[in-house]
Amino acid sequence: MAQSLIQRRREAERARVEAYELSLRHVSQRTRPPPDFKNAICEAKRGFEADIVRDAEAWQPRMKTRDAARLRLSAARHLFARYPVAEHLEQIWIDGAGLGVDEIRLRKRWYIAAAGGGSLYAAGAAEWLSRKEVHAFLNPLGKVGFEAAIWQAIARSYATDPAVAMRIARTRITQTQRAQHRFWREVVRFFCAHPTTVEDMDDFHDYLADCHRRDPEYTLKGRSLISLGRQMREWHRDLDAIARIEAARRRAEAARNRARGLAEGPEQSEDRWLGAAIADWSWTKSSKDRTKREEYVVVQLRTAADLVAETRGMRPALPATRRNASLGMRRSGRSVAVPRVTSSGC
Repeated sequence: MAQSLIQRRREAERARVEAYELSLRHVSQRTRPPPDFKNAICEAKRGFEADIVRDAEAWQPRMKTRDAARLRLSAARHLFARYPVAEHLEQIWIDGAGLGVDEIRLRKRWYIAAAGGGSLYAAGAAEWLSRKEVHAFLNPLGKVGFEAAIWQAIARSYATDPAVAMRIARTRITQTQRAQHRFWREVVRFFCAHPTTVEDMDDFHDYLADCHRRDPEYTLKGRSLISLGRQMREWHRDLDAIARIEAARRRAEAARNRARGLAEGPEQSEDRWLGAAIADWSWTKSSKDRTKREEYVVVQLRTAADLVAETRGMRPALPATRRNASLGMRRSGRSVAVPRVTSSGC
């Protein structure tokens, strides 16, 4: 049955309304949940219930934010803080990404001690900082992170110029492990006595870290920026030489594999070669006088680092006889001379 004009208009109007409501359902935002204050309080006080100074139920924040981190910081201020503290101490309540459980707990404990009016020195800071340095840590120069504030405080105890301490707080020294604190404290003292740029200190960082790794008793006493820079440049040259030796070794290994018809060669470590099938040996000349005994040691060098170190050790002997230099003989030992003959065996 044919519809009248009025009926067709009503059907068209109904279709337009349905289409409009469908569009609204697609584009309209869902109702946002209210801020979760209860969860913020629970997260803030977890593990530190004994340090609470205010009733958790009395917290009535007038906050519109739904950011869980900001809510957690506000809850921590209510629960633990009697006094305002620097931003680097509060940051742990906002973001603990990349930190271990023990480190997070340590930073929260330091915040609670400082904000509650307690002694940060007695709360554990004494392991790394003096009382003077704790005061500097609580009152940093400018906006810095937690670790940067520690090293800035240490630098301020040695430097009279605040700019020097600020530069040190921007270097890679702030990224060092706390287990190596004693060595890097000496490094900071050195750079306070011999000020330089942030770029130079970062350049020295890798070299000094390698020196400390190879010799835990390494010290900067008696050194200057000039001598340290010379040693660092020699270290860089050694690294370049090691890289060239390793590249040549890999090319030679690849050529041998191709000659074998792409056969797999013997497995060896990344930075070590097998060498010749010759055992290391030593020979001692018989002598009744033990103080004049000489021992000849033949050691086969199997790493590029050992080869470069041996080359550097031979350099002082170059003006002497060519024979000793060509054999790689090195005089070593405490009270007796021990010539050493080495072979690369590659």
